[in-house]
Amino acid sequence: MNLDRKLPEAHFPRKVFEQHLKKVITSIKNSIPTIGDRNPKIGTEDFQWQYCGPSDWVSSFWTGQLWLAYKLTGESTFKNSAQLRKPYFKELLALRNCHDHDLGFQYSLSCVADYKLNLDEDSRKMALDAADSLLTRFRRVGKYFVAWNETHILGLEKTQGKSIIDSLENMALLFWATETTNNPIYREAAIAHADTLAKHIVRDDFSTFHTFDFDPLTQEPVCGRTFQGYADDSCWARGQAWAIHGYAQIFEYTRDQRYLELAKKLAEFAIHHLPENGVPIWDYRLPADEIQYLDSSAGAVTAAGMLMIAQHCTDSEEADYFRQWGFHMLAGLMQHCDLTETPEALGLLSDGASFVKRGMCKNMLPYGDYYYMEALMRASGYTKFFW
Repeated sequence: MNLDRKLPEAHFPRKVFEQHLKKVITSIKNSIPTIGDRNPKIGTEDFQWQYCGPSDWVSSFWTGQLWLAYKLTGESTFKNSAQLRKPYFKELLALRNCHDHDLGFQYSLSCVADYKLNLDEDSRKMALDAADSLLTRFRRVGKYFVAWNETHILGLEKTQGKSIIDSLENMALLFWATETTNNPIYREAAIAHADTLAKHIVRDDFSTFHTFDFDPLTQEPVCGRTFQGYADDSCWARGQAWAIHGYAQIFEYTRDQRYLELAKKLAEFAIHHLPENGVPIWDYRLPADEIQYLDSSAGAVTAAGMLMIAQHCTDSEEADYFRQWGFHMLAGLMQHCDLTETPEALGLLSDGASFVKRGMCKNMLPYGDYYYMEALMRASGYTKFFW
């Protein structure tokens, strides 16, 4: 691999990230009484939260932060707050018409986390129920997971043959389901989906489409499109981040080098399109005359993915390359987007680009916060998570 983009001169000792992780934990703890049993959805201009309804895809990311904080500290405050949300996820299981590919996000960071940390059998059963529901979305002829339902804003005609790059992150629930049941059907579907997206949603230059359409009847591939990116032929930065982290994660479950090599190439594309401060612009192919909104959430997911890649590189030079870029991106978030010194802030990062075309450009985002915490933990030497 051509590791040819040099980092700006910098040095990132681990203790810098360890110390900042402590500040993040304190910030999370301070927000618990205000957030209560609600699930953050998107930040307001005054750094407060708007909250999720009964089936929102982002509903697990605050729960995931709580479980990470409990993993780090063992403090019951975090455990109790995380388990306070269990009824939400139990009720979500009954809302079958609301289930989509995001079941992986929703249950990996809630019920799988609870089971891994506390051996809670009820949480294990809930997570397996979610995995079973997710499996029904697999198209065995096309070998991909349908992302959305007919209730999506795009409507029935445009969703029933559509898969999206975000879904790579949701495969972890299926890999876990095989591990805990010894039933290979979940793993086989996840691998088939990963291979299909590698073939169709990843371009030859290792940029990515946000979505890819298949004919709903024949299951033949049609074309790549965007929903949240700038254009069909652009490269939505958070979508690229999902692919980087997602394929690195799939490597962890399969140990198939193809996925690690793909994650490296996807990461290399991102590296060559990062601004000097290390925080991505919301679309890597955004024209220069458009407003250059940052996306701290794309930065957090990508940084965590870079550090996961570095963990598995056998070549020391290559490992150091991806590690230092992960550190650089994390340092950029700490310098330009961090809110841990903002007393009124209920979240961790500013400047998340939720959906730029709808005017959601400079927000706290719970998924950005979750991956920021994960990246800080990876930078501090942690390697085991709930995925």
